[in-house]
Formats: sequence, structure tokens, C-alpha cells
Amino acid sequence: MTKRLAVLALALWAPVALASSTYRCGSQLVSRDATTSEVLSKCGPPASDNLIGFKEVVDVYGFRNEVQVEEWIYGPNNGMLHYLRFEGNRLMRIDSRRGQ
Repeated sequence: MTKRLAVLALALWAPVALASSTYRCGSQLVSRDATTSEVLSKCGPPASDNLIGFKEVVDVYGFRNEVQVEEWIYGPNNGMLHYLRFEGNRLMRIDSRRGQ
């Protein structure tokens, strides 16, 4: 019985994980780690863009860098707003929420 519940939970969770790693705009797809220029060329300008602030990151060599953090909002598309978060001009997170 617990094995069936685990399989069911995994089946329900898998589409959620996939949906948050890509964003469809028109016939184009953008994925995490895309650049801001790639997203602009595929999706056009966002409905809103906000400078969130800056974040300190450590690269593979141990050097600390400060990168800009932005949030772009696309939509509403069928009542959904799509929030794309960029850190250092790279797409790091994609969230979708039902619009008001």
C-alpha cells in the first residue's frame, strides 16, 4: 500500500518539477540558465521588470562576485502570471501564479 502511495506521489510531483524549469512564450521555450537576451529574443519585452537588488555569489574558483537580481513578469496568459527571476543575467527560477 505504501509503495502505491509513493508511486502516486511521485507521478503527481513530476509534472510540477518540469513545469517550473521551462517557460513557453508563443511557440518558443526558454529554460533555466538562459540569458536575458535569449529570453527577450524569444518572448519579447516583459509586462513588468523589477530590480530586486544584488546577491553575492562564489564562483568555482572561490572568487566572490556581486550580481544583479531582476524579476520579469509575463502575462496574464489565460489568467496566469509568469515570474522569471534572473541572477547575473541568467534565468534562475520560473514561477507561475493565477492572476487577480
